[in-house]
Amino acid sequence: QVQFVESGGGLVQPGGSLRLSCAASGFTFRRYNMNWHRQVPGKERELVATITTGGGSSNYADSVKGRFTISRDNAKNMVYLQMNSLKPEDTAVYYCNAPTLRGYWGQGTQVTVSS
Repeated sequence: QVQFVESGGGLVQPGGSLRLSCAASGFTFRRYNMNWHRQVPGKERELVATITTGGGSSNYADSVKGRFTISRDNAKNMVYLQMNSLKPEDTAVYYCNAPTLRGYWGQGTQVTVSS
């Protein structure tokens, strides 16, 4: 069964850092591009970052460029999101997914940026 388990979220002050992790299983991880999304209640889900199968290329939403870094370890079936210089507007539930593997989402991990 395809599964994504996100972890690493928490409460952090503005300017702080967190590293999110996503453990993937149930498919051939190295053959799929991976994404991170985030969602705030009442707002549309936002694509935050993408990474290609081998980790050779990545892209970011304008709102996080220069602050977030996506990476992956295909030997461990893991994808990561390093989040630096966090802002209150980064507060959201963060999810990972394989964009071409439809309909599979984990429970997400909550990131709260607040004083």
